[in-house]
Amino acid sequence: MELSPDHALVLFSGGQDSTTCLALALTRYPRVETVGFAYGQRHAVELECRVSLRARLAEFPTFGARLGADHLVDLGASMGAIGATALTSEAEIAMTAEGLPTTFVPGRNLLFLTYAAAIAYRRGLRRIVAGMCETDYSGYPDCRDDTIKAMQLALNLGLQHRFVIETPLMWRDKAQTFALAEEIGGQALVDLILEHTHTCYRGVREQRHAWGYGCGACPACVLRAEGFRVWQGG
Repeated sequence: MELSPDHALVLFSGGQDSTTCLALALTRYPRVETVGFAYGQRHAVELECRVSLRARLAEFPTFGARLGADHLVDLGASMGAIGATALTSEAEIAMTAEGLPTTFVPGRNLLFLTYAAAIAYRRGLRRIVAGMCETDYSGYPDCRDDTIKAMQLALNLGLQHRFVIETPLMWRDKAQTFALAEEIGGQALVDLILEHTHTCYRGVREQRHAWGYGCGACPACVLRAEGFRVWQGG
């Protein structure tokens, strides 16, 4: 793939989607930096996964020379002030009267993109890459394509800069995301995702399934397990 002259910042949580996005960005851009967010998440183990994932991705041919700095932003106090959700407390994972799951953290992705844009502005990075998806998602309004496009416009106006927010998984389901990872890095990248990424909302790393680690029952695990089954042709 021909490299773009642009440089990129990837929102990198340590999960399947953001790892796939990071690998894709590393095939497209000569310099790729990453940003993660600590916001008091119940599955904070994903922050530990980020470190080992970056180290292992750097071992892939060409990736190491392109992988730049990592940034970790602590939003724990501010997100906690917004209110407890099933992702930031031990609250039950269920549907609310508004039709949204209790794992929805109000404003989370909007804050993530705002902080990411501020870092990208300072670091001279034009592309902001994020794993939001409208095909396989839980109804989160801040994952929708319209929301991302509106944020790109607001950030470009507010920072007087021409950012491009890329969401390469927006119209892919989990099975297609597994297929994309295989296309990018072959079985080696798929194996890395299965063994070292974290998706489970409950933060479970003690149970290993064919599709990776997790409780096997929360919405994130169910979605990932089904995507793996479909990708495998099951």
